[in-house]
Amino acid sequence: ISKATVSVLYCSFQATTEIMRQALRRVPADKLYVSEPDPSWFGNGRNPEKWEAEGWSASNWLKSRFHFEFAEYRDNNRQQFGSLRVMNDDLVQPDRGFGTHPHRDMEIITYVVHGELTHKDSMGTAESLGRGSVQYMTAGTGVSHSEYNSGGSPLRFIQSWIVPRQRGLKPNYGSVTQSGPIPEGWKHYGSSTSNPAKTPFKINQEVDMHTAILHKESSLDLPPNSQSYVLCVEGGGVINGEKVAQYDGMELFTDRLHVVPNKEGIHLLSFTMPQGVGVQ
Repeated sequence: ISKATVSVLYCSFQATTEIMRQALRRVPADKLYVSEPDPSWFGNGRNPEKWEAEGWSASNWLKSRFHFEFAEYRDNNRQQFGSLRVMNDDLVQPDRGFGTHPHRDMEIITYVVHGELTHKDSMGTAESLGRGSVQYMTAGTGVSHSEYNSGGSPLRFIQSWIVPRQRGLKPNYGSVTQSGPIPEGWKHYGSSTSNPAKTPFKINQEVDMHTAILHKESSLDLPPNSQSYVLCVEGGGVINGEKVAQYDGMELFTDRLHVVPNKEGIHLLSFTMPQGVGVQ
């Protein structure tokens, strides 16, 4: 290959990389809001006056990383991404959790990273889910539920809320359990009720949910004019030319996710939707 050809190829690569970078924005972990809330906000009793010694705290209850406005966190620039209204990265200590509390008119999807999540709701569901499992719930006209760590080790899960295409839907709950190690590669878990794709569950909005465990370079093709919010759950690497590490989020406006994992691999969670769906 001539020097001129090499130069053209290099310039083309640089231009492609620059276009990819212009179509994304990394949300670094150290810019996320970290919440250590009062337990009474989430269906539990209030802390006693001597809460430092006797009450629930970040060290013995909950530490949450909020990607968008939630609870006490207010930021006009981080209200939501398309129809993705909430993404909370929660770490719950043993024998702690969220007491019974209500929801309505929201699609709620929870992905278990490690530990065991015990769920109970007003529809009569009661089950425990482990690493790699997903629970999905249409809150619709109203549902109450609790989420608890009944195990002996910390529980980490990602809870995401999606604004449905209409209000007043019939409440519904389901789950996808994962037994054994999470398989290598991409997994298409959820798709819109209007999408003919066969996925484990359906979402009442134009949204696709994917997860991935990757140890080698890989790409995921998406519909034209898509936007995706991607969370680096574990590990790290490069996504569309941008370095990411554990807990980082990324906003992308592209029809292709290209991932180069680092030596330890990368674990991803993504929500993809048409550009313009939901309030920007």
